[in-house]
Amino acid sequence: MSRALLDGWQVRDFAAGLYAERRDLKDGRLDRLLGRLRGRWAQRAAPLRRRRLQQFAERVEALAAELSALETKRLCDRAMAVRAALQVQGLADAPVVECFALVREVCSRLLGLRHYPVQLMGGYAMLRGALAEMPTGEGKTLTAVLPAVTVALAGAPVHVITVNDYLASRDAAYLAPVYEFFALRVGLIVPEQAPAQRVQAYGCDVTYCVNKDLVFDYLRDRLARKRARGGACAVLNDWLAGAHSPARSPLLLRGLFFAIVDEADSVLIDEARTPLIISSDVDDAQGREFYAQALALAASLDPHQHYLLRRQERSIELSDAGRVTVAEFARELPGMWRIPRAREELVEQGLSALHLFQLDRHYLIADGKLQIVDEYTGRVMADRSWERGLQQMIEVKEGLALSQRRDTISRITYQRFFRRYLYLAGMTGTAIEVAPEMCSVYALEVLPIPPHRPLRRRDLGQRVFLDSDRRWAAVVERAAAMCADGRAVLIGTRSVAASELASQRLLAAGLPHAVLNARQDAGEAAIIAQAGQPGRITVATNMAGRGTDIVLSTAVRQAGGLHVILSEYHDAARIDRQLFGRAGRQGDPGSCEAIVSLDDELFVAHAALLLGWLRARVTPDGLLPGALGIWLRRFTQRAAERQNSRIRRQTVELDKQVERSLAFAGKGE
Repeated sequence: MSRALLDGWQVRDFAAGLYAERRDLKDGRLDRLLGRLRGRWAQRAAPLRRRRLQQFAERVEALAAELSALETKRLCDRAMAVRAALQVQGLADAPVVECFALVREVCSRLLGLRHYPVQLMGGYAMLRGALAEMPTGEGKTLTAVLPAVTVALAGAPVHVITVNDYLASRDAAYLAPVYEFFALRVGLIVPEQAPAQRVQAYGCDVTYCVNKDLVFDYLRDRLARKRARGGACAVLNDWLAGAHSPARSPLLLRGLFFAIVDEADSVLIDEARTPLIISSDVDDAQGREFYAQALALAASLDPHQHYLLRRQERSIELSDAGRVTVAEFARELPGMWRIPRAREELVEQGLSALHLFQLDRHYLIADGKLQIVDEYTGRVMADRSWERGLQQMIEVKEGLALSQRRDTISRITYQRFFRRYLYLAGMTGTAIEVAPEMCSVYALEVLPIPPHRPLRRRDLGQRVFLDSDRRWAAVVERAAAMCADGRAVLIGTRSVAASELASQRLLAAGLPHAVLNARQDAGEAAIIAQAGQPGRITVATNMAGRGTDIVLSTAVRQAGGLHVILSEYHDAARIDRQLFGRAGRQGDPGSCEAIVSLDDELFVAHAALLLGWLRARVTPDGLLPGALGIWLRRFTQRAAERQNSRIRRQTVELDKQVERSLAFAGKGE
């Protein structure tokens, strides 16, 4: 690694206790435009970059015969020699080639898996700071161990970041023998860990963690550093006291040096619309009646007169008439009702609770408490809550006990956080659509890696039905037909409510099945393990999308493989491709199709004015003509992606404004 790349830091600094991170980049519109142009140019230059990756892979393969002939003791000696070379030379090609070859040989001996040339290419792309787009099923878990071991042997801490606890735990346990062979310690961050356990895990050479856990730990470190010392003395005190020493400091991390982000488009793009916030309990003297009054007022307002609802932007704003109505309602009320902006924001939160947040889609109720569902992973986000009174408003709406209101003390967006890494890399199966934004925001060039085996998945196209009833009838009919042929079936849904509705339809048809969603997540590994058996139907939210490998039985493979049914399009075509990618993995046979309806959220939000015209063109059997269906999907998904891109930019700007406000209040960096 060059010193320029490390922004002035060197590997030996970590032994001295420095908390590594980059400063915030101050980029304007011109910088973002140039970044996008660079991202598009990188796609044009991709064939040349791939050729260089192939040449590197050939050099690694040339060492295979020599290393495979070595006894284990000699192989260990070679590993220690490579470690010394990496710590002296950095990531020069010569020691990196040998390190990759050693990791490949060790994986072959300990795991029974030898990296394919395309995996060597993907690993080298990440080592050079790129985002490797590898088709689903190409073994990204095994690919990530190549750059992780190499950088860790060079002496720098590595974070391997994924989207859920299941994948982090699985990958850390599976690859632990490989790391141990190279005398590297591997750590795992899980939600239940005590601070001392987290310090120990982050103190390892390679740490597997979930993106949200990592960011919250970083925010806790920010608060601890601010309490411990003034900003001007931070670096000096780090140097003198050892910032990551458990005995001397409450800090959890050693800094942000090298990150490998799995499912990078999900983490860096899809989840980047929402800032991550640490808050503290505050006295809420208003009580339940206060929120109930606001909710009742919100429910009485006329959508045509008092407020503007933007479903595609997920925002609500009072009109002038609405503000007057709220002021008249609050005339005789005390406390916060006397403050115009406070009462207006409160009523807008009430409107959001009523119109934008739905039970079994955005949240669940379990044991009398509200549980937020992550729309991208389909999982419950434990110990998370909404801010600015929205949490309490939804609790009143659902008749739940009121939780403590919280006040923001620290926050950061994914954009700001990941740009603070000295060295960032990633991998995913779906990134080419967002390559310009990846390059503009994170300086990550997307490099498509070819598949090891030709894709055998058959795309059966899409069917767009007039309404939801016809859609579910078609889904059940197709699932039954596939099961009768000895196939396995995966039905993907966007929400818990939709997965349970699909389950009801399957039960009514007498079709046995398993359901995997945020409410029914017990035995997830067992459900996935059985999903590839003959006649097996699995209904799942996005929990079964990214990172899930459904292993097919021999009988299913011979019958044609896994059949995937997408029951509702997502805002991004990338997420649809992720679900389809569960079929046809690693050269297996398989098929996929979309069976959707005009009632779906994507169409209602982004083509509301066209739906009447489209319904008039439905055929007698309730289907939209094929060409119109394809156009509708492309039109609405492009509109949704443009909208989400704007929201991400606005989130970054808002985060900067809030940070300035927190700094003014003594709570910022």
